[in-house]
Amino acid sequence: METADGDSSRRYAMSYEAFNFAGCDVTELKLFPQPSADPEERLCGSDLVWVGGGSVANLLALWRLHDVDHAMRAAWQQGVILGGVSAGSVCWHVGGATDSFGPTLQPVTNALGFLPYANGVHYDCDAQRRPLLHKLIREEVLPPRAYATDDCVGIWYEGTQPTSVVADMTIDPDAGPAAYRVELINGEIVEERVGVGRNFS
Repeated sequence: METADGDSSRRYAMSYEAFNFAGCDVTELKLFPQPSADPEERLCGSDLVWVGGGSVANLLALWRLHDVDHAMRAAWQQGVILGGVSAGSVCWHVGGATDSFGPTLQPVTNALGFLPYANGVHYDCDAQRRPLLHKLIREEVLPPRAYATDDCVGIWYEGTQPTSVVADMTIDPDAGPAAYRVELINGEIVEERVGVGRNFS
């Protein structure tokens, strides 16, 4: 789904090319100008649902308008793998920092919450993101635990538990982009770096 980017035809073409190259049979659920299929039927009939980047606030509003939020939960509960990048990562969590409202990042706190944590994306390439995530956790706007990722890095969850750090390219686990567990402990933010190929303890 590329709804966070307005169902851009170019983005769909890129996604089709990438997933076809990986040997996947691809179909989509578009919401512009109206849903292209019954959301629950399409999503529950898939092995993997991938959500692209863009405006997480717009994505969540449209999903709720068209009942995609409930369809996503039904798919997740029956074992469909849910994934995505940027907005397509924040959406599964409680919320995180977003540029959905303008160039100054603001919190989004009404994401789907399948994963009971805050989420930080683009952690290494936008100077606003790390300090704002820390602030939002400290002020209890977001949950006391978050999982964050630098660009090109993802976190694999089993159920609601983060297990390992993955990437779509070869990355030095010690010096390259990584994932982070960010927690409020005794009033202080504690951040643990976990490199690509390594597991969360």
